[in-house]
Amino acid sequence: MSKDLRLFISQIMSRPHEVVALAPSSDGLCQEMVAGLDPAKGPVIELGAGTGNITRAILGRGIAPEMLHSVEMNPMFCTHLCDAFPRVNVHQMSACDLDDLGLKNVQAVISGLPLLSMPIAVQRDILRGSFNSLAPEGSFVQFTYGPNPSVHSDLRKELTLSWTRSDKIWRNLPPARVYRFTRPVH
Repeated sequence: MSKDLRLFISQIMSRPHEVVALAPSSDGLCQEMVAGLDPAKGPVIELGAGTGNITRAILGRGIAPEMLHSVEMNPMFCTHLCDAFPRVNVHQMSACDLDDLGLKNVQAVISGLPLLSMPIAVQRDILRGSFNSLAPEGSFVQFTYGPNPSVHSDLRKELTLSWTRSDKIWRNLPPARVYRFTRPVH
């Protein structure tokens, strides 16, 4: 068993209210999450970095470690991320406080958070902070295991979000889809 998987399982057992995934994100899901990232288009924010599977995929797209801001609440995951990716900006904080980072013109926010399981007020804070950080053409990327978009319908209307949806990624536990949410450019 890999060190990452041992850490993941230990955190599921000790912090089940924080770690709600059944397994770390598969390579197929990670690749779909980072599709379209461009090293020339600016920084990237990752929410809920966990053990770093999506982090690795972001860096694999050529994003410089200094241009990646990984947000994670779990202190054990943060320590692991700092050790595994020493040049990545790891922020131990709630995604609700994203505005505190003061980032602007971000090309994408890549979210591994269980957004739909969160109260709508928390979703709103996360999405507002994300869209405040994004460049006008930037996107909020979120996966879900369910059949519907991974942002509550009231928030999609309130924030005037449009979206695209990937095909189902069968080689993930459980199978998932990736949604890319954008706002109209004014």
